[in-house]
Amino acid sequence: MDTLQDKATGALAGAAVGDALGGAAEGNTPEAIQARYGGFIEGIVPPFLEDWRNARPIAPYHKGDGHITDDTLMTTALVDVYAAVRDHLDAHAIAEHLVPLLIGDKRWIPELESEALLLHRIFLAEKWLVTRLHYGHIDPREAGVGNIVNCGATMYVAPVGIVNAGDPDAAYAEAVDIAGAHQSSYGREAAGVYAAAVAEAMRPEADVDSVVAAALRLAKDGTRDAVAAVAEAAQGISDWRTGLAELRRAVEPFDTVGPDYRAPARDARIPSRTKAIEELPVAIGLLIATGGDYREAVLGAVNYGRDSDSIAVMAGSIAGALGGLEVVPAEWIAGVSEGSRTDITATGPVIAAVARDVWAADAERAARVAKARSAFAGAAA
Repeated sequence: MDTLQDKATGALAGAAVGDALGGAAEGNTPEAIQARYGGFIEGIVPPFLEDWRNARPIAPYHKGDGHITDDTLMTTALVDVYAAVRDHLDAHAIAEHLVPLLIGDKRWIPELESEALLLHRIFLAEKWLVTRLHYGHIDPREAGVGNIVNCGATMYVAPVGIVNAGDPDAAYAEAVDIAGAHQSSYGREAAGVYAAAVAEAMRPEADVDSVVAAALRLAKDGTRDAVAAVAEAAQGISDWRTGLAELRRAVEPFDTVGPDYRAPARDARIPSRTKAIEELPVAIGLLIATGGDYREAVLGAVNYGRDSDSIAVMAGSIAGALGGLEVVPAEWIAGVSEGSRTDITATGPVIAAVARDVWAADAERAARVAKARSAFAGAAA
């Protein structure tokens, strides 16, 4: 396996593993997680709620038992869009290619234990894509306006970072464009910063410090402030098992959801230039606190609770991109693939092949621009 394919597969399999492990803990506090599982989660566990089908009627999902969630389903769908277009994407590509997948393509949905449309699994903030783009015919570049501001557009843009491997600036710009169809404000900004972090992590010489530096350089407004605050707090944490509360305290001033994740505050998830989604800064903080160790960063995200699956997706994809497939525990890959009835290593080679095609097209475009600009040099002489 070449380096590009190895790092791409590490990023996407690493994200899927984090997603599956974190799904069981989602929405709960670290204390509740430890009480339910008799200590910290250390791998694949059964659902937090034994009567998962009826406990939360609005979300009758079988989380746990190695089941991937909508984070991975959406990531895979975005890889499929890239495989069809084989070029950079924009908000219009989301309308033209992703939305038809959501409403017309039945797939195995582990949390539903059946084949179904992706539309029937994605949650309300993601259904917005279909409502606005398919039914509302809104300009894709503006369709995200009015949606709740959350991590929905961020959780699945790791493929953008892979296609733009080694170029965080390009990844940021592409992800911000794509996310305009889904999110606004700091929800859109986080998508750009996360894609940039993955793009930097894909660079062979990258490390945690360079990933953090790229994120801080590109992030704007409250997102930058939140990443900076959590990064500073994480520098003083040597073990996530004793540092989760410190990470939460660092991100809390920027988080609009509030202390009770299941009962958001009145001003939750509205556009703001001073706030940030919680998931990305915490994921970066855990990468710093663990030195980029895949297993420890993901377990820290899982046991943090709250939106633990998305935090683990972000931490897992960046750590997986940094270290390649070998850093993702083989037993977790096997367990999640079996539990989800999905080969979670299959998308890595696909997006790596797409990336090579995109880079070839980029080279042709750059050559045409260089040729055109050379005429100006001749004219000046």
